[in-house]
Amino acid sequence: MIQTLAPRTAPSAAARTSAAPSSAPAPVRIGEHSVGAGQPVYMIGEIGINHNGEVELAKRLMDVAAEAGAQAVKFQKRNPDVAVPEAQKSKMRETPWGTMTYLEYKYRVEFEREQYREIDAHAKQLGLQWFASPWDTDSVDFLENEFDALTYKVASASLTDFELLRAIAATGKPVLCSSGMSDWDILDAAVEVFDRENLVLMHAASTYPLPPEEANLRAIPAMERRYGVPVGYSGHEIGTEISLAAVALGAVTVERHITLDTTMWGSDQSASMEPDEFIALCRGVRVLERALGDGEKRIMPGEESKIASLRK
Repeated sequence: MIQTLAPRTAPSAAARTSAAPSSAPAPVRIGEHSVGAGQPVYMIGEIGINHNGEVELAKRLMDVAAEAGAQAVKFQKRNPDVAVPEAQKSKMRETPWGTMTYLEYKYRVEFEREQYREIDAHAKQLGLQWFASPWDTDSVDFLENEFDALTYKVASASLTDFELLRAIAATGKPVLCSSGMSDWDILDAAVEVFDRENLVLMHAASTYPLPPEEANLRAIPAMERRYGVPVGYSGHEIGTEISLAAVALGAVTVERHITLDTTMWGSDQSASMEPDEFIALCRGVRVLERALGDGEKRIMPGEESKIASLRK
């Protein structure tokens, strides 16, 4: 006897995308976007210093992020006099602009007020958010006082700089915090500084480029359980597979370095994504969001017509 079942109403594609486990941490609001379970994955194009000190190059990278459908781009902000270790300042470095000290080089690729004003205007034109990782408290003051920073990103290298962490926390702004070069003890101490209701952790491993065996993606759900905050992924690998797997494991944001050409001069270029690859990643994440569903087992609309013809 053939058993027929009454059709069930499946949730819309939008509902399936927005479904979130009831036990998931509450999303964190960053401007007009909510970052957390049940929300669209917050995609970040990490420009960092891949602009090589050229604001027009930065704008072209912002255009790439907008075309990909990312919500945000991220830069780095330093006061080189403070952020560069004393032992490194006088070391000589070969650069496209000639031989110079490491301190001179860091100033050469650093954006200041006028450049960030151009970036701010371009971001508004594109409908993109922008923010930066401050590497010192002077840079927190700069981002806060000059641009009323939307959010702050803590770089993995800054996890043990508690003066900086406290300065970021004191702004009251939402915080994205990378976790590279850390174990539970280091991360526990850093998390303690912040308001967890305003914190998104980002699993990361600070190897450039990242080999798959060091990705340790199962840390994403482990971090969520341990700290009760949304957890994203900051990736430095080659390709898209690991970042997509991070989303499948619950990452609520994905940050990847972007460049126009991986052969360009610069320390982060070779571990970055060229435009076509970043665009493909963002599109892949949106497909994966729809595919993940809400976890409730049901007969899907496309299966209903098969029941009578295939099931005994």
